[in-house]
Amino acid sequence: IFDMDGVIVDSESRHERAFLEVMREIGYGDTLDLRFADYIGRSDHDLWVDFLAKHQPPQTIPELLDLKGRRMIEILRREQPLFDAVPELVEKLAARYVLALASGSDRAVVEEVLKLKDLGRFFSAVVSSSDIQHGKPAPDIFLRTAELLKVPPQNCCVIEDSKPGIAAGLAAGME
Repeated sequence: IFDMDGVIVDSESRHERAFLEVMREIGYGDTLDLRFADYIGRSDHDLWVDFLAKHQPPQTIPELLDLKGRRMIEILRREQPLFDAVPELVEKLAARYVLALASGSDRAVVEEVLKLKDLGRFFSAVVSSSDIQHGKPAPDIFLRTAELLKVPPQNCCVIEDSKPGIAAGLAAGME
């Protein structure tokens, strides 16, 4: 089970840029007192909840999620930041193993990444933050992915790059 951001696609700095652009657009760019680094590996929802609590903008969380998601899709389409070796690696692994993707990103962003180099064809199951109630470090995303694959969690291997993602994989009983 692959994570996406930071594993498949070089997107962490692009997510940060999309957040900052949206925050500036709605008038909060220079007064921001959140550290994006504290949210790496977590869902966009978590950051927006904290942003709302500190700044009380007129936008709702769904509106902010939509604004950031659309901005991120624009960046992905323009820059196509797949890690160079990923398409070949995924294709080789898919010939031997059943692959899945479990990402804390929004469904629309995940689908956009999977369009790059037609990567989506290699994944038998795809789960995003839109599909679960509790994001990483909770195990929900990985347990749901194993369920879709019809594979016991202990028979799954997680490829992850963030502390919350690693904690989620371990909490799910995966390697």
